[in-house]
Amino acid sequence: MARHTATASRSFLLVAGLLLIAATLRGPVTGVAPVLDLLRSHLGLSPTDAGLLTTLPLVAFAAISPFAALFARKYGIERCLFGALLLIAAGVVVRSTGTVVGLYQGTAIVGTGIALGNVLLPGLIKRDFPSRVPVITSVCAVTMGVAAAMVSMSVVPLADVFGWRIALEMVIVFPLAAITVWIFAVGGRTVPLKGTPLKGVPITETPVNGPAAPVHGGGVWRSMIAWQVTLFMGTNSTLYYIMVAWLPTILTNAGFTPAAAGSIHGVMQLSCAVPGLVLSLVVGRLKDQRLIAAGTGFMLGVSLLGLLFAPAWALLWSVLFGFGSGAAIILALMFMSMRARDVHQSAALSGMAQCIGYLLAACGPTLAGKAHDITGNWHIPLAIGVVLSVLMALFGSLAGRSRHIGTSLAASGR
Repeated sequence: MARHTATASRSFLLVAGLLLIAATLRGPVTGVAPVLDLLRSHLGLSPTDAGLLTTLPLVAFAAISPFAALFARKYGIERCLFGALLLIAAGVVVRSTGTVVGLYQGTAIVGTGIALGNVLLPGLIKRDFPSRVPVITSVCAVTMGVAAAMVSMSVVPLADVFGWRIALEMVIVFPLAAITVWIFAVGGRTVPLKGTPLKGVPITETPVNGPAAPVHGGGVWRSMIAWQVTLFMGTNSTLYYIMVAWLPTILTNAGFTPAAAGSIHGVMQLSCAVPGLVLSLVVGRLKDQRLIAAGTGFMLGVSLLGLLFAPAWALLWSVLFGFGSGAAIILALMFMSMRARDVHQSAALSGMAQCIGYLLAACGPTLAGKAHDITGNWHIPLAIGVVLSVLMALFGSLAGRSRHIGTSLAASGR
C-alpha cells in the first residue's frame, strides 16, 4: 500500500513537473512582441534589430535541437530538463538588465533552454506515458498556451506600471516554479532515455507490427514520413512566429490601440490552448489524422485572408488562427511520438523536426518585415502566408497517415 502511494505521488509530481516545464516553453519568447515598440524607443533599436528578438530564439531552437537527444543519452533526460530550466531562468534575468547586449544575450540563453525543453518533452512523454501520449501531450499544450496568453495579456499593463524590464522579468515565475517541482519529482534521479522511471509504467521498445527499430534514431533524416512531419511543423511554426512577431503591429497599423492589440495577441495565444481540451479525445478515435491535420492548415489560411480583407474582425481571425495553429503544434508533437517506433526515434524525430522547423520559422518574421518595408503594407506578407497555409495542409495530410518511421509504403498498406 505504501509503495503504491509513493508511486502515485511520484506520478503526480512528474505530471506537475511536465506541465510547469510546458508553461516555460512559449511565454518567455512570445511575451516580447507586445512591448517591441517600447523596447525600440527605450534602447534605440532599428526595426531589423527589434526583429532579431523574435528570430534569435528560433535560431537557437534550430541550432540546439539536433544535439538535445545526445545530451539526454549522455547526462540523462531529467538532468537535461533541469539544466534547460536553469538556462531559461538565467536568460530571463540577463535579458532584463536594461542593456542592449544583455537583451540579446539573455534572449539567446532563453532560446537555448527552450530548445532543450522542446525536444526532450515529447521523448519524456513517450518514455513515461507510452499509452497516454495524446492526452499528456494535449494537457501540456493547453498549459503552454494558457501561460503564453497570460504573459501576452499582462506584459503591456505591467510595463506601463513598472517598466519593460520588470514586465519581462516577471515571466521568471514559470521556470522557478518548474525547477522547484522538478527537484521533488525526480529526486535527483538520472534515468537513461530508454529506461523505465516509474514502477508499473510499461515501456514499449518494440512496435506491434514490426521489428525493433535501431537505436540512435533509426535514420529519421532518410525517412519520408519524418520529413513530412518536419515540414508540417515547420510551415506552422513559420506562420505562428510571423504572427507572434507582427500581429500587434498589424493591428495597430489597422487602427487598434497598443493595449487592444496586446490583448488580441494574448487571445490568439489562449486560443492555441483550446484544441488541447478536445484533440486528444478526437485523435484517439480516428484511424489516422490526415483530415484533421490538413484542416489546421486551411484554418490558418482563412484567418490570414480575414486579416487581409476584413481587419476590423481581427479578434475573430486571431481566435481562428490560434485554434488552427495550436491544433497543428499539438498534432506535430503527437506525431513525434506516434510516428516513431521507440523512444530513440521519438527523440531523434523531435530533434530533426524542431531543427528544420525552427530554422524555417526563424526566417519568417524577418522576411515578413522586409516585405512590409518594401511594399509599405501587410498585404504581400499575409498573401504569402495564405500560400504557406495551403502547403501546410498538404504536408499535414501526408504526416497524418498512420505510419511509422522505417515502415515501407507497401508494408503499411497505404
